[in-house]
Amino acid sequence: MSVLSHVSGRTALAAAAAGLGILGLATPQVAAADQPVPSISGKADQHTRAIAAAHPTAAAAGATVCGAGYDLYNAQQLPDARRFATLFVYVKGDNPASNDAPTCAILDNNMSGAKWMKIKLCSNYTDEGCASDAGVYSQYAGPVYRNHGGCGTVTSLMSGTTSSSSPLIVNNVQNSTACD
Repeated sequence: MSVLSHVSGRTALAAAAAGLGILGLATPQVAAADQPVPSISGKADQHTRAIAAAHPTAAAAGATVCGAGYDLYNAQQLPDARRFATLFVYVKGDNPASNDAPTCAILDNNMSGAKWMKIKLCSNYTDEGCASDAGVYSQYAGPVYRNHGGCGTVTSLMSGTTSSSSPLIVNNVQNSTACD
């Protein structure tokens, strides 16, 4: 499961476009509606772009969950290429490495069934602190937001079961954006 089911409006549009295409009634623009195109930050690295290209529906759905104006900045398969989960970090603005970049993060569950998951996004501004979301999720943890999330940290945790006390199969802490 993933964030895909949370964008039912987009899915309905894609299904309608596909249905019209079967009937031979689709224009090329309508037929292309079933191919999601994630909005990617100009500052996203090649690794993030490769993940978005391999999983465009999940990347676009995550942006929809975060809300209007967010562009994919960072995507990480966790814990590695086995991809038990995918961390998606989205930013607003032209300078995502700025301390002032509004930031959103979700942790997408790429395994079958519900798992205990936690995502925590911390601002680089100490007075803004952290936002977190934890629980048993079949699709994703989050979204979590920070108004000044650029240059902060994001923590991704996932157990192999529905219990937070079970061994973690994902345990990752990284910068939310690259700050040079």
